[in-house]
Amino acid sequence: MARPQEMKGSEKLASCDAYFETIQSKKKLPPSVQESLTSAFARIRVSSFPRVPGGKVIEIQGDASVADAVKVLSEHNIMSAPVRNLDAKTSTNWRDRYLGIVDYSAIILWVLESAELAAVALLAGSASATGVGAGAVGALGALVLGMTGPAAVAVLTITAIGAAVAGGMAAEKGAGRDASTAADNLGQDFYRVILQEEPFKSTSVKSIIKSYRWAPFIPVSEDSSMLSVLLLLSKYRLRSVPVIESGKPNVKNFITQSAVIQGLEGCRGRDWFNCISEIAIGELGLPFMSPEEVVSIQSDELILEAFKRMRDNQIGGIPVMAGPKKKIVGNISIRDINHLLLKPQLFSNFRHLTVMDFMSTIISTTQEPGKVIPPITCKPDSTLGSVIHSLASKLVHRIYVVSDEEEVVGVITLRDVISCFIHEPPNYFDDYLGLSVKEMLDQ
Repeated sequence: MARPQEMKGSEKLASCDAYFETIQSKKKLPPSVQESLTSAFARIRVSSFPRVPGGKVIEIQGDASVADAVKVLSEHNIMSAPVRNLDAKTSTNWRDRYLGIVDYSAIILWVLESAELAAVALLAGSASATGVGAGAVGALGALVLGMTGPAAVAVLTITAIGAAVAGGMAAEKGAGRDASTAADNLGQDFYRVILQEEPFKSTSVKSIIKSYRWAPFIPVSEDSSMLSVLLLLSKYRLRSVPVIESGKPNVKNFITQSAVIQGLEGCRGRDWFNCISEIAIGELGLPFMSPEEVVSIQSDELILEAFKRMRDNQIGGIPVMAGPKKKIVGNISIRDINHLLLKPQLFSNFRHLTVMDFMSTIISTTQEPGKVIPPITCKPDSTLGSVIHSLASKLVHRIYVVSDEEEVVGVITLRDVISCFIHEPPNYFDDYLGLSVKEMLDQ
């Protein structure tokens, strides 16, 4: 599963500027209203924002295994968490204490990518042909060939010639099959391998946190303004912002895009909120993207392609279309990828599983309502307040704008909604965010 080419820091900043400039040009709020809203958020301190559920931020140790990280995030029903650096326990500098933020969906995508690469490596007979490490070929490759338990782990002890061993075993087993056939055989014991076998049991979070697209660790202090947080969550594309305790290097709070939307929903009835929430989304320039820019998937395409498309476009969900027109019949979120791991009957055939089959199977087997959420839609004349209510009450990250024929004409994300309430005052970047954002873009 190839990752998109990395942009340089200056290119990332230009992309952020372009996005925000486009939004500001499309918004039709009176300048006086926009100034009032921005000034209001600039006066609100971060310390006043509600704490995370339970009052304590869940953290993951840098030396924790990938398997342990998956379990921690899953058990606490969270998408991401700060990663602690155990080599800097006594440091009073947050830059030393934290390695970054680990994202659950990114871990799962890494797992799937490893499975794909292992199968291809077996076909090629060489790890170097695909760039996969000996560990991944050793464990996943052995699993493809039917080796489990001690036999699979034993392969990893010969790391220097792991690829050759895997290729030799493939020849010995007569594995003259294509990569897709090999990968299909990964399914039955895949989740067990993630939790119990190599390389997932021994690969630490800190060893891969710089190689994959983890969210950057850009904290704010408790006495920072909420305007800074909202800009980081909108213009600068962060999904979460850690809050550092004043005078201490500890994360005291963790503000996500979803939490901000919940907070906005709680402001319903206040004059400043009503003045913008009662405006139709079309009058605010929403949706900001054109119908041609909406990334989608057809219901008869493979589910693996849906997840690849999200990965390549760095988005968290896509609408599922049926027929020649863009009629929406479902939604696939990056969060749904965990079903491929938790339901072996799905993963055992994941390379041939269509999007519609995936959704149908999940709906028919899921006992807990809301695990796979149907598409949340609105009309072009819906108000911003109704959109915020849908996002907050349904706990989703996007809402699709549809025509009377249920054809998708746009998508509104949490980032878009947050952007409606603020603009960036002159010199604000240099005065308040410059150093932090530049560090983020250089990571």
